[in-house]
Amino acid sequence: MGFGEGAVENSGMTFWENRNVFVTGATGLLGSWLIEELLNRRSNVFALVRDWIPRCRTIESGLLDRIGVVRGELEDYDLVLRALNEHEIDTVFHLGAQTIVGTAARSPRSTFDSNIRGTWNLLEACRECGQLVQRVVVASSDKAYGVHDTLPYTEDTPLQGRFPYDVSKSCADLIALSYHHTYDLPVAITRCGNLFGGGDLNFSRLVPATIRSALKNESPIIRSDGTFVRDYFYVRDAVDAYLQLTERLPDDTLNGQAFNFGTETPASVLEIVKLILELTGRTSLEPIIQNQASKEIPRQYLSSAKARELLDWHPRFSTEEGMRQTIDWYSAWLDRG
Repeated sequence: MGFGEGAVENSGMTFWENRNVFVTGATGLLGSWLIEELLNRRSNVFALVRDWIPRCRTIESGLLDRIGVVRGELEDYDLVLRALNEHEIDTVFHLGAQTIVGTAARSPRSTFDSNIRGTWNLLEACRECGQLVQRVVVASSDKAYGVHDTLPYTEDTPLQGRFPYDVSKSCADLIALSYHHTYDLPVAITRCGNLFGGGDLNFSRLVPATIRSALKNESPIIRSDGTFVRDYFYVRDAVDAYLQLTERLPDDTLNGQAFNFGTETPASVLEIVKLILELTGRTSLEPIIQNQASKEIPRQYLSSAKARELLDWHPRFSTEEGMRQTIDWYSAWLDRG
């Protein structure tokens, strides 16, 4: 049984049953949990997969064996168009992106290709298949806002990314809005905090790296000075948010709208490391602070007031409970070798 099965309202089950859904970013953290819940709700899921990562959650758990797989890249327009058309896709979740800040700084071209060109390719294919595609949700990020003195970010905060990853998300976000305003594409945009949860194998990220170090009884490494502040948003809450938003589309009051999703409990890097060490019983470990992070935003966190008011959405998990479940997942994963 998946995390949502048995707790999903009948209306949600009915909405998704036998619906043809296309997911990009299927082997990523959010993609794996979203696909699992869509399968719980009896959707017909098709996913774009570029790289085969044997230990990723989507493959290791057998989820990929239960869906239609389209092998290729977002940059391949003809492939994306063919997939939407031949599989008669009704609903699109665009999660696919190069998501690592350091990778973007080292190689901006590949990040821009994936995150910007990949987004307009997908949206153009959705426009071309307008008789089929009824709703599109595009994953942006809190990074799209860039640096602002006034926090928390609201959806009206200007998008002004400066560093390569942040710029790629600002651009993708604006492209999605352009496709709505120009072509009336039924698209909505999500801007989430830092997602965490079982299945994130990008160990350059704080949460999985710290959990792995703690479980191995090694001192965690902090790339920054430890004071950077972020929203940390549990993946199961993110799945709920995506599904609640998508079930409301198309809707003239929601089409072309962006929504922030987060727990509204920002924390510093050191606070998150301390929480993980406490939950793993490794409080004697001292983090190694490298103070080497650059081209990153020092403080950013979100207001989710709009999602509460228009979608009646609320997170179900505290950061502590989400982190506890995440630690359990990595403990089992590491035990499997």
